[in-house]
Amino acid sequence: QVQLVESGGGLVQAGGSLRLSCAASGYTFSSYTMGWFRQAPGKEREFVAAISRSGINRYYADSVKGRFTISRDNAKNTMYLQMTSLKTEATAVYYCGTGSSSRPLPYFGRVDEYEYWGQGTQVTVSS
Repeated sequence: QVQLVESGGGLVQAGGSLRLSCAASGYTFSSYTMGWFRQAPGKEREFVAAISRSGINRYYADSVKGRFTISRDNAKNTMYLQMTSLKTEATAVYYCGTGSSSRPLPYFGRVDEYEYWGQGTQVTVSS
């Protein structure tokens, strides 16, 4: 069965960096678009970044553009999110998701484009 496992979350000071990983199994990783979302307490799940099947195309939320980098290694069935210059408002549970749709990448800014999700990893940014 499809399994997505996030890791790399933790506590970091504002201005610091973290790298999240999402290890995938149970399907053909390179055939699926991947994305990162985050959810803060009391808020809806929010899009962060998405990456195409090949890894060539990337799409970011305006709030993270220039500070976060999404990447994937199809040989390792793993996706990454490098986060720099972290702000306190980045505090949230971060989820990775995967979807098989062939629609253009900006569609993957929507939760309903994703078929499977991981369990999430907590990121806390302190001031």
